[in-house]
Amino acid sequence: MAPQQVDTTISPSATGPALALAKQHSADHPLKLYAGWFCPFVQRAWITLQEKEIDYRYIEINPYHKSPEFLALNPRGLIPTLVLPPGEEGKQRVLYESVIVCEYLDEQYNSGTKLLPWDPYERARARLWVNFVEKKLVAGWYRLMQHTPDKPYSLEGVRKEFLENLKTFVREMDEEGEGWFSEGGFGLVDVSFLPWAGRLWLIDHYKEGGVGIPKREERQGLEEGERKVWERWARWYEAVMGRETVRGTWSEREEYIGVYKRYAEDQTGSEVGKATREGRALP
Repeated sequence: MAPQQVDTTISPSATGPALALAKQHSADHPLKLYAGWFCPFVQRAWITLQEKEIDYRYIEINPYHKSPEFLALNPRGLIPTLVLPPGEEGKQRVLYESVIVCEYLDEQYNSGTKLLPWDPYERARARLWVNFVEKKLVAGWYRLMQHTPDKPYSLEGVRKEFLENLKTFVREMDEEGEGWFSEGGFGLVDVSFLPWAGRLWLIDHYKEGGVGIPKREERQGLEEGERKVWERWARWYEAVMGRETVRGTWSEREEYIGVYKRYAEDQTGSEVGKATREGRALP
C-alpha cells in the first residue's frame, strides 16, 4: 500500500483552546517551539512549557512541507523542535525529540511543576515507565490505528496486545492521591502518554471494535482484579484530561478526524507512520 507523499489537507493552524493558547504565545521570544497542532509528540512539549510556566513563542509549521529554514534548525525535520536562547558567542542551540525536550525544560527551569522527581530512584523509575510508554503504548497505538486487512497480524491480536500493555501500565499507578501515575503528583510519565490516551477515541472512530476498553456499565460484570484496573484507568484519564494545561493544548475534535484518516488507512507519509508500516522502531 503506497503512502501519500505529502499530507496537504492539514489545517494550517490550531483551533479551539489550542488556537487561543498559540495566539497568547505568538510574540517574538528567544525560546521558540516549532510545532504542529495535530502532533501528539508536540503536545508533550507544549504541555511541559505550560506546566513550567515558561514564556516562549509558538510557531506553527506543517512538517510535511519542510522549509529550508526549518531543516537548517533540525535536519531530521521532526517536531517538536525547541530553539533555545543563543549560547556563548551567539551560538545557535536547538533540541528535538519530545522526551528530551521535556526533560531539558524540567531541569533547566525551576518554575511551575517539577515533572521528574528529585529522588534518584524515583526519577529513574519515572524514566523506566516513560520508556515503556514509548516502546509499548505509543508504538501499539500506531500499530492499532494503522491496521489494515492486508497486514500479517490481526486487528484482534494487536488490540489484545495493546490492552495487555495498557493494563501493565495501569497496575503501576499509585493507588492513592489525585489520580496521577506517581504518588509525587502530575509528572513526566503522565505527560508522556496522555496525548495518545486523548486520541484513543480516534481508534474507536476508525477501527471495528475500537480500542476495547470496558465502559463504565460494562465494568460491573468483570472479575474484581480486572474491574479495579479499569476503574483506576478511568480515574487517571479523568485527572489528566481535566488538567488546565492539558485542556488548553487541544484543538476542536473534528479537526483530528481528517488528519488521522490517513493513519487509519495506513496512507500517512509521516516518519512515525512509515516506521510503523515497515515494522521499525519509532523515530
